[in-house]
Amino acid sequence: MNADGSIVQQNEDRQIHLTLFYRTLEISFLVTLFCLLLGYPVAYLLASLPVRTSNLLMILVLLPFWTSLLVRTTAWIAMLQAQGVLNDLFVVFGVTGDEDRLSLIYNKTGTLIAMTHILLPFMILPLYSVMKTISPSYVRAAKSMGATNWTAFWRVYFPMSVPGIGAGGLLVFILAIGYYITPALVGGQDGQLISNIIDFHMRRSLNWNLAAGLGPVLLVFVLFLFWLYDRIVGIDNMKLG
Repeated sequence: MNADGSIVQQNEDRQIHLTLFYRTLEISFLVTLFCLLLGYPVAYLLASLPVRTSNLLMILVLLPFWTSLLVRTTAWIAMLQAQGVLNDLFVVFGVTGDEDRLSLIYNKTGTLIAMTHILLPFMILPLYSVMKTISPSYVRAAKSMGATNWTAFWRVYFPMSVPGIGAGGLLVFILAIGYYITPALVGGQDGQLISNIIDFHMRRSLNWNLAAGLGPVLLVFVLFLFWLYDRIVGIDNMKLG
C-alpha cells in the first residue's frame, strides 16, 4: 500500500507470499501422496489379518497419538541432524561417507519426512474403515473367473477403496496445508509454510491486517477442495471411520 492509500503489486523479488503459497501446496500434495503410498499397504494388511491380530497392530498406528506433537517433532530433529541416527546408519551401511553426510533437516526434506510421519495415521484410519467393509468374497469371485491377483485387486478391490482414499487424502491435505509446529521446528528457510508467515505477522511484525488477509485465502482454497471432492467422489461417499 502506497502512502496515498493505493494498492500496488510488489516487485517479483518481494512476492514472497506467492512463493509460500506454492510451497505450501507442493508440500501438502507431496505429504498426502507419501501418506497414501505408505498408508495403503498398512491399511490393506490390517483389513486382511484376523481381528485379534489387526487390533494389536492397530495399537502401533494409534501409538503416536499418545505422544505430544512437540515431542514427536523434536525427536525428528535428533534423528535427522548431521550427527543424528539416520546419517549414522547411512555411514554404517555405506550409503554416504562420514564427511558427506546428508542434509535432512532445516529444509524441505525435513519438513516432508516429519509431516509424513505425523499425518500418516490420518490416512490409515479412513482407509482401514473402508477396507474392512470390503468382503474378501469379491476378490475370490474375480479369481474364480480367471482374473490374476493383480487384475482382481485393480479391477475389483481398488475401486471399492476409493472412498477411503478420497477421505484420507482430503483429511491429510487439509491438515498439512495449515500445519505450523513441524515446519517451524524442522523446516528452516526452505521448509516454511504460509501458516508460519501468518504467525510471523501476528506475533512479530504485528501486521494483523495482512495476517487476517492470508487466512481467508487458505479457507477459500480448503472450501474449493471440498467442492472438488464432492464433484469427483461425492461427500456422501466420504468415510472417516
